[in-house]
Amino acid sequence: MKAQLSRVPLTKTWRAMRIEATIGAGIPDVELCDDMGAFHKVELKSQGSGAAVALRPSQVAYMARHGHASVWILVRKAGRGADCTIFLYHARQAADLAIKGLHLAPVLRLESPKTWAPIFEAIAERKGVDG
Repeated sequence: MKAQLSRVPLTKTWRAMRIEATIGAGIPDVELCDDMGAFHKVELKSQGSGAAVALRPSQVAYMARHGHASVWILVRKAGRGADCTIFLYHARQAADLAIKGLHLAPVLRLESPKTWAPIFEAIAERKGVDG
C-alpha cells in the first residue's frame, strides 16, 4: 500500500513523503502536505482477514500525544481479487482501534475506491479532529 500511495497523483499541489521507520518509534509512515501548506501524517496498515488492527504500543502512544493534530490511520483490508475496503481513522481513535479493530466506526469507509480523492478530502477537512 505504501508503494501504491507514492505512485498515486494526489492532486496538482498535494505532496507525499515516506517517513523512514528509523526516525522514531511510533511516527506514522507518510507525511502529506496539502494545497494550503498544512501537514498531515498517516499511518498505513494493510490486512487480510479478521478485524484486528496491529498497532504497536509506540504507535498508539504517538497518536495519543498528537490527537489534536491531523494524524490518521488508514487501513486497507484485502477483499477478493483487486477489491478492498479502506478505513480511515483519526489519531484520537487509535486506542479504541487497537482494542476493537475494524468493528470501530471509522471517519470514512470506502469499498474498492477508484480514487484517493475522498480520503484526501476527509483529511483536509480534518474530519474527526475538531468535533
